[in-house]
Amino acid sequence: MREIVLDTETTGLDPSKNRIVEIACVELLNHVPTGRTFHKYVNPEMEISPEAAAVHGITNDKVKDAPVFGEIAGEFLDFAGDAKFVIHNAEFDMGFINAELGRLGFEKLPMSRALDTVRLARQKFPGAPASLDALCKRFEIDNSHRTLHGALLDADLLAQVYLELIGGRQARMELGAKTQIAETTSARTRQIRPARAHAPSEAELAAHAAAVARLKGAVWLN
Repeated sequence: MREIVLDTETTGLDPSKNRIVEIACVELLNHVPTGRTFHKYVNPEMEISPEAAAVHGITNDKVKDAPVFGEIAGEFLDFAGDAKFVIHNAEFDMGFINAELGRLGFEKLPMSRALDTVRLARQKFPGAPASLDALCKRFEIDNSHRTLHGALLDADLLAQVYLELIGGRQARMELGAKTQIAETTSARTRQIRPARAHAPSEAELAAHAAAVARLKGAVWLN
């Protein structure tokens, strides 16, 4: 099973008026990171709002020489393939991606392809904070280097959080325990011990005969 953990950074909050400035994907195969990633800074062809820059630290000067989204769209779609997306607040990122694809005349990606880890976290921990930082703290994932938002950094952290949300670490521990038990049982099965003597001694036979003689209608006498 192939999944793509995805994150974007943008010029603002409204996909109809704002643009993507960074996009990153982390590939999972059967819930295991493969090391394959897709990461691009994007020239948004518009001004990045000061509020957005304060969140992710990306300025217009930083991305002035970056490709526009149309130049990386095909590469992004090829990397994503038909895999399911894992996104923290999926509606936001999918909205921006589909807005960019729509401007280019590409078919939009269905929301059914996206698993929202915010919803997953709220279902698993009702009433608890569901931000990426809060979940990293809950699962003891080191995010001390996350002083600003960054698409690749956040996608990597989210991949770790997602595996914890679905019980990934626990499942691996249980598998290890079962394997260890199986190995121990197998080792015990293979252990060969010498046969024990089961024939009664003369003294035991005499004691048994005396005990039977004191019984009325003992079955041993029939």
